[in-house]
Amino acid sequence: MDHAGIAGTGVYIPQTRMSAAEISRATGGVWSEEAVIEKLGVISKPVPGPQDGTQEMGALAALDCLKNTGIDPLEIDVILCIGEEWKEYPLTTSALYIQDRIGAVNAWGIDVQNRCCTCCAAIKMAADMLVSDPAIKTVMIAGGYRNGDFVDYADKEMSMMYDLAAGAGAMILKKNYEKNKVIGSHIIADGSLARTAGVKIGGICEPFTAANIDEGYLSLKLFEAQKMKDRLNQVSMPNWYKCIDESLAKGGLNRTDIGFLAVLHFKRSAHLALLKELGLREDQSIYLENYGHLGQIDQILSIHLGLQNGQIKQGTNVVTLAAGIGYVWAANVIHWGD
Repeated sequence: MDHAGIAGTGVYIPQTRMSAAEISRATGGVWSEEAVIEKLGVISKPVPGPQDGTQEMGALAALDCLKNTGIDPLEIDVILCIGEEWKEYPLTTSALYIQDRIGAVNAWGIDVQNRCCTCCAAIKMAADMLVSDPAIKTVMIAGGYRNGDFVDYADKEMSMMYDLAAGAGAMILKKNYEKNKVIGSHIIADGSLARTAGVKIGGICEPFTAANIDEGYLSLKLFEAQKMKDRLNQVSMPNWYKCIDESLAKGGLNRTDIGFLAVLHFKRSAHLALLKELGLREDQSIYLENYGHLGQIDQILSIHLGLQNGQIKQGTNVVTLAAGIGYVWAANVIHWGD
C-alpha cells in the first residue's frame, strides 16, 4: 500500500530577539518579567529583522530543508505553503515565490491557511496527495510567520498572544519513503468561533483610513472574548484528545505508544497539564520557551529540535498537535525511523 514519509525538515529563525524583560516593559509592567517567564512561558523569542518577510523566511527554511535532505529541487512536484497571510505584498502567492527562490521549476504550488493548525492540515493534505495521485512523488511544506507584528502589548485581553514570534519552517514528504511514515491525521473545526479573534482593521469591513492607520497595525484582537473563552473551556481539550486518539487509532496505536509530542507553544501550566494527561515526561516534548509561538511553524520546529537533541530516534511515535483560531484542532502521528 502506498504511503507518505517525511524526508526531513528545515528552519529559519531570525537573529533579532525580544526578551521576557522587554515583553514586560511593553506591557507597561502589568506583566512582570518573572510572570512572562513562568506563566506565559517565554524566556525570549525571535522577532523579525528588516529583511525577514514572511515569504522570504519561508524560502530560507525551504533552502535549509533542501540542504538537510540533499533532495534536488527539481524533484519537487507540489509546494504547499503554510506561510501566513501577513506577508510582503498582499494578493501574491507565497508558494510560487518559494518555488522560484529554490529553483523548483517542475512544481506547482498553492497557499493553504488554517491559522496555527496549517502545518498539521498540510501534512494530511500532502500525505493524501502522495497516496492518491500517481504523478505526485514529492511534496514540500514550507512557510513563514510574523503575526506578532499586530500584537498590542498594552491590551490586557491579548496576553495569550504576547508569545507570538517570527520564523519559518519546511518539511519534505515523499511517496513510499522508507522512513518516517505518516500514520494518521485527524482535524476538528468549530465555525461558531470563526470571527471571535482576528485582525480587526485593514480588511473589507473596516478598511485602513488616515485616522485608524496606527491602531490598525496593533489590531489583532479578541472580537468576542467571553464567547471564545466559554466555548473553548467546553470543547478545546476534549477536541485535542479526540484528534490525538483518532490519529493514533489509524495506526493501531494508543496513548501509551506516544514517544514525542510536537505541540504548539502555550502557557507553561497548560503544557505541563497536557503532558500529564497523556502520561508523558517533560523530556518527551520541547517547551518552546526560547522561541515563543511561531504559529503553524511550531510543529516543524519541535520535530527539528527533537531530532537535533536525540529526543526523536528510531522507533519514536511522534504526535504533532495544534489549535488555530477559527477554531480548529488537529493532530498527526508519524512513526519515526524505518
